[in-house]
Amino acid sequence: MFRIQTYNNIAPAGLSRFRAGEFEVGTRFEAPDAILLRSHSLHGIEIPPSLLAVARAGAGVNNIPVDALTPHGIVVFNTPGGNANAVKELVAAALLLSSRDILGGSNFVQSLGEIREQKELASVLERDKKRFAGSEIAGKTLGVVGLGAIGSMVANLALELGMKVAGFDPAISVEAAWRLSSQVEKVDGLEALLRKSNFVTLHVPVNDHTRHMIDAEALAQLQPGARLLNFAREQVVDIGAVIAALDSGRLAGYITDFPVPELLGRKDALLLPHIGASTREAEENCAVMAAGQLIEYLRCGNIDNSVNFPRTRMDRNGGYRITFSNRNVPAVLGKVLGVLADRRINVIDMVNKSQGDVAYNIMDVETEPSSDVIREIVAAEGVIRVRVV
Repeated sequence: MFRIQTYNNIAPAGLSRFRAGEFEVGTRFEAPDAILLRSHSLHGIEIPPSLLAVARAGAGVNNIPVDALTPHGIVVFNTPGGNANAVKELVAAALLLSSRDILGGSNFVQSLGEIREQKELASVLERDKKRFAGSEIAGKTLGVVGLGAIGSMVANLALELGMKVAGFDPAISVEAAWRLSSQVEKVDGLEALLRKSNFVTLHVPVNDHTRHMIDAEALAQLQPGARLLNFAREQVVDIGAVIAALDSGRLAGYITDFPVPELLGRKDALLLPHIGASTREAEENCAVMAAGQLIEYLRCGNIDNSVNFPRTRMDRNGGYRITFSNRNVPAVLGKVLGVLADRRINVIDMVNKSQGDVAYNIMDVETEPSSDVIREIVAAEGVIRVRVV
């Protein structure tokens, strides 16, 4: 039986995927086979030797020590696209809130609590409503940085709202390209996108290439009065540079789901409490997706949507299944095949994939490998972890 350790409140729609008798789900296991979580941080924890996989019901994995888990052969999953629609809808709301002073107008009306006569209320509203005038987003240009699951949905929605859309993503996948409307103008660089955009929305992960990608130099390329939306991650922007751009007036507004103390109280900053994925539908989608990935990996050794191991899948072809991870160096696969050949174990089918410094292999063999065979494979130089599934 596989033991699934959970943190945070995982949607029941996901937990129900773990069948009783095959999986045991709980919040306290000394030797879990897998961990399923949302925002709980695993940094600094002791890694149980039993742990095979970690799945996050969400896209970002900043709360998971991926680099520490990979050398142990622990696969880390995320759920890209599971919360894409929720974030897309919040970005749409942010575009409208940042172009028209909807919140200011609403707060003003609510402040008139002492008025009791409709005629007086109508008079005050008519007199002061011009204070909350704004502009329409139709006809304006939205620059979308990052055209993955969320970015492509935001781009397509903006077109439906009558905006012009320019997109930049140096690493766009074929799948994402198919999702993207042909009306989106693809630009070759970030600076070119910034120069032509009235609004810029960010949808990239945090890594060495994107950390502080929106800095003082980038913000200097913006049209005066542009607005910047950050529903990606706090670290994608240089907050000091954003504040300077707001102070100078080059940036008319900063709208983000990642507030910091330096922005509190500013009228030109619309700050939200990290609610991009906080919908019932998104939580259910991510939980179901994460649970499904764990089940498929624990049962069959197949890997989908891992951030540290390559996508590797193979249908069952009878026999017995061996999976192993290894350092991505020459001759490791040959050594393992040599062990099987010496023991007269025939390989029915196999797949080998690599990603960066690691590789992952699935083999179906005719006869059940003994514990001695598995020990020999484990002992092969470069092998990280071996499972018989």
